[in-house]
Amino acid sequence: MRLTKKSHSCVRLEKDGRTLVVDPGGFSEEDAALGADVILVTHKHPDHFDEGRLRAALEADPAAAVWTLRSVAEQLSAAFPGRVHTVGHGDAFTAAGFDVQVHGELHAVIHPDLPRVTNVGYLVDGGALFHPGDALTVPDHPVRTLMLPVMAPWNKISEVIDYVREVRPERAYDIHDALLTDLARPIYDRQIGELGGAEHLRLAPGATAEL
Repeated sequence: MRLTKKSHSCVRLEKDGRTLVVDPGGFSEEDAALGADVILVTHKHPDHFDEGRLRAALEADPAAAVWTLRSVAEQLSAAFPGRVHTVGHGDAFTAAGFDVQVHGELHAVIHPDLPRVTNVGYLVDGGALFHPGDALTVPDHPVRTLMLPVMAPWNKISEVIDYVREVRPERAYDIHDALLTDLARPIYDRQIGELGGAEHLRLAPGATAEL
């Protein structure tokens, strides 16, 4: 399976000629969702969910479909009947040859005064990859590749390091990094790499890795 990092939290997975895309939001490329057979969205915040990008992808390919939580599905399902599927914690499904399990329920706390929106993470192909969205969800399944949200208004580096330690993946690739400047990246690379207990890796947008 090939992983392609897109900007911020968006990733593309390719296997056997099929493509799965997670979180093609407003911080990712305009065409991030185009060409996807399967689109997964973790939650409704605009850096993860851009309605226009999803509509363009679904209109371009009548066979493409979306799996997401209710708050996102409600914005798309009427226009694309039968192609937008609502999922929640504990669900499992197979789409375009990808086996997906759903983990998690709530977005991480940004501030106690702000209500927490729903958020789900996706475990792909039996733990080959886990994308948690905007939460530090630990799936009840071994994870080989963790997509690691490294910098957000809701986290700090000690929490990121402890999350890697708790999940115990073989490797962790940075996501949620659009706000992280090049000046700060070496600090994050060093501290997460030295303290996390797993191989810590970073891909520039458009770069790929074989999983």
